[in-house]
Amino acid sequence: MRDVYVLATSCTAFGKRPDDSFKDLTREAYLDVLTDAGWENGDAIEQAWFGNCGMGTFGQRNIRGQVCFTPLVKEKLFPERVPMINVEGGCATASMAFHGAWKDVASGDMEASLAIGVEKTFVQNAPARTLEIFEGGIDQMNPEEWHSYYKERGIEAGKPFDPNAAGGTVFMDTYAMQAAWHMKTYGTTQHQIAVAASKNHWHGSMNPKAQYRFEVPVAEALADREVSWPITRSMAAPIGDGAAAAILVSEELLAQQPPEIRARAIKVRASVLTGGKYRAPKEPGLSHVAAQKAYAKSGLSASDVDLVELHDATSFCEIFQLEMLGFAEAGKGGALIESGATKLGGRLPVNLSGGLVSKGHPVGATGLSMIHELGLQLRGEAGARQTDSPKIALAENGGGVIGFDEAACSVILLEAPSS
Repeated sequence: MRDVYVLATSCTAFGKRPDDSFKDLTREAYLDVLTDAGWENGDAIEQAWFGNCGMGTFGQRNIRGQVCFTPLVKEKLFPERVPMINVEGGCATASMAFHGAWKDVASGDMEASLAIGVEKTFVQNAPARTLEIFEGGIDQMNPEEWHSYYKERGIEAGKPFDPNAAGGTVFMDTYAMQAAWHMKTYGTTQHQIAVAASKNHWHGSMNPKAQYRFEVPVAEALADREVSWPITRSMAAPIGDGAAAAILVSEELLAQQPPEIRARAIKVRASVLTGGKYRAPKEPGLSHVAAQKAYAKSGLSASDVDLVELHDATSFCEIFQLEMLGFAEAGKGGALIESGATKLGGRLPVNLSGGLVSKGHPVGATGLSMIHELGLQLRGEAGARQTDSPKIALAENGGGVIGFDEAACSVILLEAPSS
C-alpha cells in the first residue's frame, strides 16, 4: 500500500439552508476544495466518491452524485467520463467516501481521488420528511428485533423504552438509554454530559462555519428542554444542511505540486471501517475495534494523538467514545471531560469545530467536515480555536444504529505536514 496525502479540504457553512439545493451545496464544496488545492479544475481527479443519505426523500433515489456533478462537467470544472461511486452509510457516509478515495490512491489504482459529502436534512414546513431521512438509519425490515433489544436494555438501564412516546425519536432514546446505563453502572453524571455540551458550544462559537455560534453555560445546558432524559436540547445535534470535501493524492502527484501546496499536505496514517452488531452493554463498541485496528496499522497509540474530532450526536457520545478510543478507562470519560483536558488549551482537545452539537450534523457531510477541521488544525489555520502544534489527529465517526452499536464506524489517523 502506498502513502496517501490529503491535498485539500473544504466545508460549507452548516445550518438550515432551504434556498440552497443539493447541486448548490455540491458546487460550493467542490469549488472550495479546488481552490484549497490550487487547481483551476478537477482534471487530475480520476475517481470520485459521493456521499449522501437523504436525497431520495427529495425525489433523487439513484445516481445522486452524477446528477449533482452534471453542471460541473458541462462547465469543464469536473472531467468527463470520470467514474463516481455513490456512498451511503448513515452518519458515517462521508467517512466511507473518504475511505474509498484513500483506497483508490493507496492501492496504486489512482493518483488523485475526490471524496465529497452533501446533505439536506432540513425540510421547511415538512418535519415528517426530515424524520424519513433518519428512519433509514435503523432496520425497517424487522423492527421487532430492535424493539425487543431496547426493551431489555431499557429495563437494565432504568429507563424504559417506549417507541410510541411523543416528542422524541428512536435515535435520541437509544443514546439516552446508553447514557442512563452508563450513569447507573459507572456513576457518570448528567452534569458531566452538560460540561461536554458547554465545551463544544464554546468551541463552536469560534467556528465561522458552525450552525450554532453561541456559548451555552453548563447550567443552561442542564436546564434546557428535555429531549430524552438525561439528554437536553443543548446536548443534541441540530437538523441542518451542508457539504464537505477532500482531495486525496499519491506521493508522486504531490511531488508535482507547487511548494506552497506540498507544504500543506497531510499524511493519512490509517483509515479503518468496522461494522456494528447487537452487543451486550458492557462489551466494547465497534469504535473500540476500529481504533485498535487504526493504531496497529499506523504504528501509533492513543498516547500519540494530540487532538480528536468525534461523533457527538449527543454529548454523552463524547464521554463514551473517549473511552472506546483509548483516551479514558471505562467509566472515566466523564471525569476526563470535567477535568478540562478536552477543551481548547487542554492536553487532548476534542471537537474544536464545535462537534455535532454546535457545528451541526448534515449527516452525509459530517465525516468530511471532521477531516476539514483536523486539516485546519494540523496546518495551523484554525484561527481563534487553534490548538498548539498538533502532530497527530484522530477522526471517529459512526453511522446508523444496530442496538447499542452504530451500524458502521470509521477511525482515521492524520499526521501534520512535515516542517
